[in-house]
Amino acid sequence: MRWLIFLLLLPFAAQAQTPATLIADSVTVQGGERLIAAGNIDVFADGTRMTASQIIYDRPSDQLIIAGPILITAPDGTILTATSATLDPRLENGVLLGARLVLNQQLQLAANQIDRAEGRFSQLYKTSVTSCAVCGGKAPLWEIRAERIVHDQDAGQLYFTNAQFRVGDLPILWLPRLRLPDPTVDRATGLLIPIVRSTNRLGVGLKLPYFVPIGDHRDILVTPYLSPQTRTLEARYRQAFARGAVAITGAISNDDLLDDGARGYVFADARFDLGRGYRLNITAEATTDDAYLLDYGYSDKDRLASTISLTRITDDALLNASFSYYQTLRDDEVNGQLPPIVAEVAYDRRFALWNGTLTLGASGDAIVRYDNSVGPQGRDLARLGASAQWDRTWVAPIGLLTTASAGLRGDWYRTNDTINFDQDLARALPTAAVTFRFPLSKQTAQASHLLEPAIALAWSDVIGDAVPNEDSTRPEFDATNLLSLTRFPGDDAVEVGRRGAIGLTYTRIGRDGGHAALTFGRVLRAQTSPDFTVTSGQRDRRSDWLVAGHVLLPQGLRVSGRSLFSDDFQPVLAQALVDWQTDQLNLGAAYFYQIADGEVGRSDTVSEWSLDGAVRLSPAWAVSFDARYDIIADAPATAGLGVEWRNECVTVDLSVSRRYTSSTTVDPSTDFGLSVSLAGFSAATVTGRPSARCTQ
Repeated sequence: MRWLIFLLLLPFAAQAQTPATLIADSVTVQGGERLIAAGNIDVFADGTRMTASQIIYDRPSDQLIIAGPILITAPDGTILTATSATLDPRLENGVLLGARLVLNQQLQLAANQIDRAEGRFSQLYKTSVTSCAVCGGKAPLWEIRAERIVHDQDAGQLYFTNAQFRVGDLPILWLPRLRLPDPTVDRATGLLIPIVRSTNRLGVGLKLPYFVPIGDHRDILVTPYLSPQTRTLEARYRQAFARGAVAITGAISNDDLLDDGARGYVFADARFDLGRGYRLNITAEATTDDAYLLDYGYSDKDRLASTISLTRITDDALLNASFSYYQTLRDDEVNGQLPPIVAEVAYDRRFALWNGTLTLGASGDAIVRYDNSVGPQGRDLARLGASAQWDRTWVAPIGLLTTASAGLRGDWYRTNDTINFDQDLARALPTAAVTFRFPLSKQTAQASHLLEPAIALAWSDVIGDAVPNEDSTRPEFDATNLLSLTRFPGDDAVEVGRRGAIGLTYTRIGRDGGHAALTFGRVLRAQTSPDFTVTSGQRDRRSDWLVAGHVLLPQGLRVSGRSLFSDDFQPVLAQALVDWQTDQLNLGAAYFYQIADGEVGRSDTVSEWSLDGAVRLSPAWAVSFDARYDIIADAPATAGLGVEWRNECVTVDLSVSRRYTSSTTVDPSTDFGLSVSLAGFSAATVTGRPSARCTQ
């Protein structure tokens, strides 16, 4: 019969807050000086558990003499095994023979002897370190052998002496001194996973990231990047605040691609909660030349935006103010004509009035161009405006959902460097609209069905001067603005005269979580607006037909699309998006078609598809891919392929990408990437790795 004894030993009583619990088959006391426990021993003390075949407590020496097999499990998940040991009663100091230390269920350290000191330091002799499965006498996939290793448990650091890195049983690298964080560390100073990058423009290069934490809330990552054609230093700085965060990334290069000296870029992002609902966002983006970001694979942006904005949103008010600077990287654009400087401010406040809602607003914006030529290329502009709009929604007889609105807006403009407009312009814009919806619903055992025909009638006019259009040069026509008062996204361009919109929407909501919707409609106008482009689908008095919809299936598949057709059913615009996500698959696909439109700088018809996805083929293998194909040119634009192989102790990532397009500043390029990461030295346990098994 097993004995269950609670031992209030003097050493434990003096050093521990709680007594130790000993469970054994038999416990005997010899001469009042020795306590001997034998058979199926379990010891619990301060969250630590130890199992052994025999434990002898010697009172004069205050030592535990333990016979194995020994298994010690600490509260943090650290596992220690040994064949025999001599330890103090708190298991903090002593010697273990034939020992193995397992950290965070990932990294195992096998040693002839482990010396424990102060409950913090473990000194291992003749040690082998790996996170791979060790099967019999066969060498693991990788291991680090060292003459000595000191593990600082509190600091989470491993200090190696005469370390030798081996793949299989083949020595690859020798280092006299080496320091690595153990798997329990979230942030530690040191080298991260090296990355091999090869491109046809920069050659084969090596990136060596070095991470430096600065306190608990800041860190910096410095990455030298060397290849035969470039000497680059990359950097990233991050800092977290109580109510915000800052991140800055950048690089500086001296390469053989250009003869203009140093090249580089910087991206910065800062977000702060100022209290009382105010939020401050700051972004900064800049580069030395148009091709740098693509040459080094940092970004595929063709326009950079630096913005500072302040927003506040409450139940009845909205404040938004922003200042932006833009930098173009496109060959066919001049930075001084974008315009590069844009400032905006807007404030809206809602009030309950006459069973409806009164919205009062004030806004202003300004644009500045560096080009001093007279005309649209050099025009500067400032606007101040105020508006008032009243809305009310109610259910009329026979279930007709009715929304009525009336409003008045006034704008004052100041222009410079223009010949088509006066310097000072003013106008007023009265509006009125009413929308009727007649929802018809049906419930079945499988789904809820809703059919909603709708008609919108609107009128507006301009009293005063005609003004330049700066903020509504790219109008869109979709299901969200089919019944809106205006289809222009900004304030400059307006729809005038009488107009109406008709629409029909069908919605199905399945009991299984599926959702589908389809919208069909068009806009009819008494007069046209020259600010509508050909590809907006609204250039004529009768707009193109709009068809838009989406389908969401419970299996994770989402399909959405939008099309514009002329009266003779010729497509003007078509776009479709597919997104499918499961445990093993992440797939995105898109198709886009739009006819040529010189007014927006598109001289040729665009037709292309893109594909982006990742597939987990097995626990060990995964494949990712992306591609973009120009159907008009019958040629690929970009393509990429990535392959990942991983097991319980290593992850290998191989990638290749090709950019086929070229310009006066960018040439076609091919990039190769290779990275190898070893499990056990990462910031946290990696889940989902295949489990290794030893077979005979």
